[in-house]
Amino acid sequence: MDNDNDDILPEYDFSGGVRGKHFRDFHQGYTVTIRHADGSTTTKEYEPEPGIVHLEPDVQAYFPDSESVNKALRGLIALIPTNPS
Repeated sequence: MDNDNDDILPEYDFSGGVRGKHFRDFHQGYTVTIRHADGSTTTKEYEPEPGIVHLEPDVQAYFPDSESVNKALRGLIALIPTNPS
């Protein structure tokens, strides 16, 4: 068998999977616990990076990248009469 092949093998069954099941939880931050062979554990908490904005799938269909989002938001900003305080 070729180890460089990244294709999903036929014996993998994802028919019971739920797309996006942990999406919201993941973007709130998450914890990883590593169990070591000697019985000890290491736990690390990850927080979302500051400034990260997550688009819902229906919005992302119209704005597939940062450039398109920023262009649209700059257009909206131009319509606001005052600068943010």
